[in-house]
Amino acid sequence: MQFGVFSVGDVTRDPVADRTPSEAERIQAVLAIAKKTEEVGLDVFAFGEHHNPPFMSSSPTTLLAAVAAQTERLLVSTSTTLITTNDPVRLAEEYAMLQHVSGGRMDLMLGRGNTAPVYPWFGQDIRQGLPLALEHYNLLHRLWREDVVDWQGRYRSPLSGFTSTPRPLDDVPPFVWHGSIRTPEIAEQAAFYGDGFFANHIFWPSEHSKRLIDFYRTRFTHHGHGTPEQAIVGLGGQAFIGRTSQEARAAFRPYFDEAPVYGNGPRMEDFAEQTPLSVGSVQEVIDKTLTFRETFGDYQRQLFLVDHAGLPLGMVLDQLELLGGEVVPVLRRELAALRAPGVADAPTHASLVAAKYGDAPARQPRPTANRGDNVTGGSPYQDTARAGAAA
Repeated sequence: MQFGVFSVGDVTRDPVADRTPSEAERIQAVLAIAKKTEEVGLDVFAFGEHHNPPFMSSSPTTLLAAVAAQTERLLVSTSTTLITTNDPVRLAEEYAMLQHVSGGRMDLMLGRGNTAPVYPWFGQDIRQGLPLALEHYNLLHRLWREDVVDWQGRYRSPLSGFTSTPRPLDDVPPFVWHGSIRTPEIAEQAAFYGDGFFANHIFWPSEHSKRLIDFYRTRFTHHGHGTPEQAIVGLGGQAFIGRTSQEARAAFRPYFDEAPVYGNGPRMEDFAEQTPLSVGSVQEVIDKTLTFRETFGDYQRQLFLVDHAGLPLGMVLDQLELLGGEVVPVLRRELAALRAPGVADAPTHASLVAAKYGDAPARQPRPTANRGDNVTGGSPYQDTARAGAAA
């Protein structure tokens, strides 16, 4: 099972210090958090995509490439890549490039985005968010698997004889998670393609997320990808850890009370009781996280939000020390002991390459001279026959 952290890239006032960091400070802080994530032994660092203040996370591929360059084994991912307002052609190019520069240490999570004003900034209508997500991913899926694509849809101009470059590393597309907190059509999309489904298990009671996950597992099997236990499930969550429960609650309370997404709502204790939020001692966080398996069954990825709501960098790094040093080692051991037979492992680039090629060498696409301009027609690659056979 993979454990990691995610950031949404918010630039939020610290209510204790009464100070809002600059965008430059937050960007450097996120890089420090990512490096610390690897240092403490976690597996994944994920970064979101937003295009409106108070977020600075408009270019996740740029930031994640920097993280990959400054780490050795950390898997970089997104906590949201907007499949609706981004052009699928550009997504295919940017994330294939990230796959190459990271040496395969990446995947991505697609989401619709729920900030209405962002849609018209990119020429789209939020009322079309769901059909946009479905159509755009259909195209993205093909662009990573077909050297030459002819395509026509409703929401972008047609493509004729188009080749997305670079081709995916080893001709194996990045693994895709589909993230949703409320939409069964997105769970169905993930199941149809045999992709992963990620429930951002933060704001809603577990029963709400369980309905979507159970639906995804059922449809994953219906579409012939394996048993429900072989479906690929990820969960979000937020934890704040202290040496004692009293210490944790006292330290986190001012941040919770004034957080843009929590503040002016239920008391912290009530919210933690009703949702997956964990605020407490090391053992309390371990115990609550273990209940997720009881609710959802075995799953493949657990990510924790650690830097939201104005938490200063020093506090976040201390949280990572506790998470990586004391919480996750116990979770790994306990969950491994409970894991049922036949449960799928979390996909990695190496496992996807092995599944496609076995012991054979991986395809390495090489353009044919004067045939790689998306104009001349036909396949622009030397190994056309082999590529066709592999497809």
